[in-house]
Amino acid sequence: MKQHTIVKDDSAVSEMVDYSIILSIILLATAIITVAGVPMLKHMQEVQHIENMEQSFEVLAMNMNKVVFGNAPSQSVELKMYGGTLSLTGDNYISIDLQVWNSSSNTTEMTSTGVYEVKNIENSYLDTSISYENTGVWAKYENGGVVMLSEPRITYANNVMVIPVTNVDGYDSLSGSGLVRVTADANSKKIYKYENVSMVNISVTSDYYAAWGRYLNETIQMPIVVEDSNNRTVNCSKNTNVDVYIIYSPMKVTID
Repeated sequence: MKQHTIVKDDSAVSEMVDYSIILSIILLATAIITVAGVPMLKHMQEVQHIENMEQSFEVLAMNMNKVVFGNAPSQSVELKMYGGTLSLTGDNYISIDLQVWNSSSNTTEMTSTGVYEVKNIENSYLDTSISYENTGVWAKYENGGVVMLSEPRITYANNVMVIPVTNVDGYDSLSGSGLVRVTADANSKKIYKYENVSMVNISVTSDYYAAWGRYLNETIQMPIVVEDSNNRTVNCSKNTNVDVYIIYSPMKVTID
């Protein structure tokens, strides 16, 4: 009678080991993607959203400034929101003092043209804020850094300085995602002219005061006299010989 023997086959054991290794690799890769990949993807989306906000506000500024300078009676712009808040806000001011020639007394004297409120249009998303303020676009980031994205329309050339002052009238605020519309309608504009100005002093109170100071100092060549972080204020002054035009241009703004 023929005797049968059982022979041990190592191939089955090898296949099980290979399967276990592959499964472990798959589980490890899944864990890495979950722990590192998903937050990275979320961060990339947030960065992209902020870049889109910046670009949208530059377009917004171009359209709002048409109203400020009388090139259009009304402008409307669509913005896309990504879960933040779009509002008309701010406890912000600009004051302009000028040293002018008094022909009666044959001396120069300081004249205050006034303290103007410059409420802004601001989009807050996470810890970043993008704002249209007094014809410029400004940004404040999570790390506290403040930068200018689009220059305000202050001009200084040929012994003439033009300073726009934009008063945004409105209290609307919207939160969430999707498209919103910002509409600006011109109100009565006034232009004030001051001749033979020997010194211009501009003081800005704003969350973006540091960027305002850099702009006035580097672009308009107005040295910073005082920078007060406690009061969010920067003061810049320039000795010169110019005629100054202040364009006071209030506008009614709605968000819907």
